[in-house]
Amino acid sequence: MATKEKLDLEAQLPVRAGQSSSPRPPGVDSEYQVSGWTKVYYLAIYFLCNISLTIYNKLILGKFAYPWTLTALHAGSASIGCYVLLMRGHFTLSKLTFQQNTVLVFFSILFTVNIATSNVSLAMVSIPFHQIMRSTCPAFAVLIYRFRYKRVYHTDTYLSLIPVVLGVGLTTYGDYYFTTAGFILTLLGVILAVIKTVATNRIMTGALALSPLETLLRMSPLAFCQAAICAVLSGEITDFRAHHPEGPSRMMVFALLGNGLLAFFLNVSSFSTNKVAGALTMTVCGNIKQCLTVLLGIVLFGVKVGFLNGLGMLIAMAGAAWYSAVELRSKTGRK
Repeated sequence: MATKEKLDLEAQLPVRAGQSSSPRPPGVDSEYQVSGWTKVYYLAIYFLCNISLTIYNKLILGKFAYPWTLTALHAGSASIGCYVLLMRGHFTLSKLTFQQNTVLVFFSILFTVNIATSNVSLAMVSIPFHQIMRSTCPAFAVLIYRFRYKRVYHTDTYLSLIPVVLGVGLTTYGDYYFTTAGFILTLLGVILAVIKTVATNRIMTGALALSPLETLLRMSPLAFCQAAICAVLSGEITDFRAHHPEGPSRMMVFALLGNGLLAFFLNVSSFSTNKVAGALTMTVCGNIKQCLTVLLGIVLFGVKVGFLNGLGMLIAMAGAAWYSAVELRSKTGRK
């Protein structure tokens, strides 16, 4: 009897008919084991947290020109929040080997280096150029999955990403300016951001299989220490003291505490959504977030946009809807 090949649609690994699909790489199709409504629920909470933090920063926190200090605040808030949940029994810690702990240390360093690269590159390129470069994250996610994990997506998935990327490019269209060093650093920042997103997913769905809360708890203290050191070395703490010799006002303290709380909810939502929806979907969500941010600016703050910007939002949203339909159809095909 001739042997007939079938195809694992998630990882696109050849599997012989009649051959057991086990053992399979851990987490190879974890996002396709989750119902569509569950994904919608997680994605809705993620967007709600994301947009809430954006509005909060704009209306209450204002221009807090200390990015490393703010990053340390977010990581510290995540550490405290997760530790409280651990003490209340919402999750337990796994027993990890030295090698596995080393992986998490490098993951936290990746997180910090990604922020540093983005901060430095922003001084060398215009914001529209930075945004259009970030819109290419889905393309790099596909490349990483293709060459690192040998995953091949359906043709419709590739096609649906085109309007998602091009739409954001039109949405953020503006005065493009960049230096050679700025272009290289921005491109590096995009690649590092995608690697971080994929690595986060693999930590939660791969061999380690940590829960989102445990991943966040193990990573956040390390990220806090690194960001705090960067805040000191970059002169942010000295500059803050110079501008606030009597210390932060009560209003600023409450504003920062609120920011940290919202950031904690966003981090938990982001890690949880990454696990159930997948890294590629998270990069698509990042693009849609850019469009929603512009839309919020129009509705809430009276920001003026041109015809091309509005057209870009429509194209990106249509691309996201197409991508969602393709993913839902792919999930159905895997049952």
